[in-house]
Amino acid sequence: MLDTGSLPALPRAERTEVLDTWLAGLLDEAVAGTPPPRSRRGGPPPRTGTDGVALVAVGSLGRREPPPHGDLDLVLVHEGRPEIAALADAIWYPVWDTGLRLDHSVRTVAEAVGVASTDVKAGLGLLDARLVAGDAGLAATLRAATLASWRQSASRLLPQLRDLRRGRARQVGELAFLLEPDLKEAYGGLREGQVLRAVAAAQLADEPTAEAEEAYAFLLDVRDELRRRSGRPADVLVRQEQRPVAVALGLPDEDALLREVSLAGRRLAFVADETWRRVEAMLVRRPRGRYHRVRREPLAEGVVRQGDEVVLARDARPAADPGLVLRGAAAAAREDLLLSPYTLKVLAVHSPPVPEPWPAEVRWSFLRLLASGRSAVAVLEQLDQEGLLSRLLPEWDRIRSLPQRHPWHRFTVDRHLVEAAAAAAELTHDVDRPDLLLVGALLHDVGKGWPGDHSEVGEPIAARIATRMGFVEADVATLAAMVRHHLLLPDTATRRDIDDPATIDRVAATIGHDPALLQLLHALAQADGAATSSSAWSPWKAHLVAALVARVQARLGTPAPEPEPVLHPGEPQVSTGAPADADTGISVGVEDVADGQQVTIVAPDRHGLFSKLAGVLALNQLDVRAAKVNVVGDCATAVFAVRPRFGRAPVASILADAVRAALEGTLPLADRLRQREADYRQDAARATPPRVSWHNGEVTGDATGIVEVRAGDRAGLLYRLTAALATEGLDVTSARIETLGADAADHFYVTNPSGEPIGTDQRARVEAALAAAVRGAVPDPVAGRGDTPG
Repeated sequence: MLDTGSLPALPRAERTEVLDTWLAGLLDEAVAGTPPPRSRRGGPPPRTGTDGVALVAVGSLGRREPPPHGDLDLVLVHEGRPEIAALADAIWYPVWDTGLRLDHSVRTVAEAVGVASTDVKAGLGLLDARLVAGDAGLAATLRAATLASWRQSASRLLPQLRDLRRGRARQVGELAFLLEPDLKEAYGGLREGQVLRAVAAAQLADEPTAEAEEAYAFLLDVRDELRRRSGRPADVLVRQEQRPVAVALGLPDEDALLREVSLAGRRLAFVADETWRRVEAMLVRRPRGRYHRVRREPLAEGVVRQGDEVVLARDARPAADPGLVLRGAAAAAREDLLLSPYTLKVLAVHSPPVPEPWPAEVRWSFLRLLASGRSAVAVLEQLDQEGLLSRLLPEWDRIRSLPQRHPWHRFTVDRHLVEAAAAAAELTHDVDRPDLLLVGALLHDVGKGWPGDHSEVGEPIAARIATRMGFVEADVATLAAMVRHHLLLPDTATRRDIDDPATIDRVAATIGHDPALLQLLHALAQADGAATSSSAWSPWKAHLVAALVARVQARLGTPAPEPEPVLHPGEPQVSTGAPADADTGISVGVEDVADGQQVTIVAPDRHGLFSKLAGVLALNQLDVRAAKVNVVGDCATAVFAVRPRFGRAPVASILADAVRAALEGTLPLADRLRQREADYRQDAARATPPRVSWHNGEVTGDATGIVEVRAGDRAGLLYRLTAALATEGLDVTSARIETLGADAADHFYVTNPSGEPIGTDQRARVEAALAAAVRGAVPDPVAGRGDTPG
């Protein structure tokens, strides 16, 4: 009996040897234990032993790379032996008895080839066929017939295989950019290595390069360790397994592991993309029965278009032309083409270093490349894969395939910067200096490759790169400022009251009252957000940033439309209680705004009103993104920007009835929200410890200060936080609410009704109350300091 418990610990080569030896023994035992059929009178004697029967491994065992806790893919090939069913049972049942998963079949050579010629997955598996035991000649016949059939059917099967991989890529994603990558099925994963060999077997492409084979072998190592650590047949590198796998592979931490996985995935995806381009071109030409001469069209000095790619001109001198790399890349991107692989290799080997500072012609070519937008992304990836981008920008190696562990980010740092530059190319008409916008977008996160705040760290790095590129001193300063302040506008717009004059003054002072820098930062914020994700740059966020920019432009005295308030009271749609114009009445209005709705609630002013209203909105499954409260006499007008959590727009009459019940005390908000939390299984153990910050020096007007709370997002969190503030004697005048994946970043403008500043003791009490609220406690603003357990 095979010792399956010891198999996972063995290296791949030893696992293969152990399994081969055991399976060969099973075949020998099956042959010895199965009586041969009687010979027919006058017929040939029956075959004995392993004559005319072979046990063949396909899949991972056929490739000599069986993973821990993997399954066995076996084919019992025969030449019409009548007792083949008994032989098969004598092999399959002992395999099942060990607990190993088995994918098996019994075929003649003709049957196997017939299946492989119609089923692309079966054909792909049989290409790895390897004799384990039995008739070697029969196994060789199977392999030869399979290869011949695969080559003959390539024009029909390879498009199916290509579509199959593209479909999986859309479903699973790209290995290089996933925080929990599927090592096997994600695009650029192990399946790509197998597909590359299959295409080479069809004689439509070369064998995979040494770099591709190294990337494939590394992913095999990662998967082996993942399965050893998890003890199950897992292919997805989940977060909790990343650190132990990294340690087992001798890497310093999980980020280093993800980076190496990304680099391997990018290499395999890059080679696969190029291979499929070649295959598609050949399949288009083959049916014509002849090859025609491809026309060469000049594009720029030293490069020409040849077919669907850019190649070197016959008179090109790559060793004496340092600007040829970027000139060729720019020409390719402008034509929405790619550089040929051979051209890339020649440039990588022969191109001399670019003089520093860059000549104007080189800088112009680089800007033309970036200005090409989406088509520049693939060309920059070509330069990156051949090491040419790092020669131009040595700092690029620090951020290459660097993971970003944030739910908003779709890409690694380097790919995010390339995507941001592509997005910025669509905004160049909106700024006076498109060249600075393009370079600033490409460099805005360059500081993430170094310790510290990436905006601060990136400022001198960007200045150094811009100087090397040959920008004048004033432009270098602008690019450095763009990197330093690229988060200024979105952070301020989503976390501060942009109707507060102090907010506008602070932004204007930060940018040195420079309207040109403001213009560039606005476009950069749009490009950065678009390159991050739709969650990072929603219509609501774009609206807030644009409104902030309009206010700062007005403060700087530059021509701009009169800024409209972001939150302004809407017309009441329903009233309850007293008449709508009475101080004791309640009215509610709902109107559509950018990316959601605005809810206006007029109600009698009382301590803790904001918290009650927040609780009502939470019960109605409305996520609050911003809020403002204005009190005149005994009447409060609260305006909330909301977004329905499940797509159901708020109904004014339902909200009005709930507000009335909450203020009368007949609607148990705390109990209802606690039940809602239980329904969604958001228990307190999932809440992260809050981080509380005070910004008392950044406000004017009625507010005494700003308190910022970062914590794990939960149902009713805003209600509990504002209840905690009310319990400690603070009134909320406005708020900015931002949800960052599973975390919330809430900013409250608060005031003491007495007008006194918020002292140290009160801060400590407020922080303790907020921490309790995050854990689930629901303070009662009316009862004072007595908290109700949540």
